[in-house]
Amino acid sequence: MKLVIVTGMSGAGKVSALKILEDMGYYCVDNLPIPLLPTFAELVSTQNMEITKAAIGIDIRNGNGLQDIGACLDQMEKAGFSHKILFMDASDEALIRRYKESRRVHPMTGDRRIDKGIEEERRQLAFLKKRADYIIDTSQLLIRELVQSLNQIFVENQEFKNMTVTVLSFGFKHGIPTDADLVFDVRFLPNPYYVEGLRQMTGNDRPVQDYVMNCAQAGEFLEKLSDMILFLIPNYVLEGKNRLVIGIGCTGGRHRSVTIANRLYELIRQHPEYSVNIEHRDIAR
Repeated sequence: MKLVIVTGMSGAGKVSALKILEDMGYYCVDNLPIPLLPTFAELVSTQNMEITKAAIGIDIRNGNGLQDIGACLDQMEKAGFSHKILFMDASDEALIRRYKESRRVHPMTGDRRIDKGIEEERRQLAFLKKRADYIIDTSQLLIRELVQSLNQIFVENQEFKNMTVTVLSFGFKHGIPTDADLVFDVRFLPNPYYVEGLRQMTGNDRPVQDYVMNCAQAGEFLEKLSDMILFLIPNYVLEGKNRLVIGIGCTGGRHRSVTIANRLYELIRQHPEYSVNIEHRDIAR
């Protein structure tokens, strides 16, 4: 039997994940008392139950019993009931916004502000996040993207990569991306905008790429940048970070930033332990 423990921060999408898993054929139970975990695993494993896949929602509502989950999971392992832990996470900013929009009360808030409740919940769940097999950050995730991620993990059995890197080109005149973790300015490179025949093209076009990369500083910058990024990513992973947005900016976000972002994307792609995406925010402006 496949058993998934779905846990994580309140407001990060645990209920949505359980609904998606239910649509995938999992027998789902939310907020099961932790002492009943081994009993539940044993019960659904009996032949007359005919259950082959089950998902259990566990969260901060279990109160002090949450600290017993480690012992219960160890007990289940010894009894032959293997499991996977899915931890749903999101940034503090995203969680605060969701609670304000829904007007619901955070379970750890009491008479305090929401951010204090989130801080306390994050502290209490830290041990469980470290034990998780899969961590999904839903801060910028659409429901269809969550469905796709869960489908890859639990249906297609694809290898899941806890670190997702997004390389994002942008134009400074349109504003710095609010979700960028690292921002690099490439406005020191020669600007194809002022070259006849290149202005209407973008960094996705070979003539623009050649113009930008023919500058000696471009190659040196890209080499230094890739060295630093490949040094930082595994250290971010060690600190529990699972999504990294790298912003590459030029004036308008159509030529230099797109060229450098594409090159950085290709370099990171050579490391299969990370999932990497490329986005060009302002290329059509």
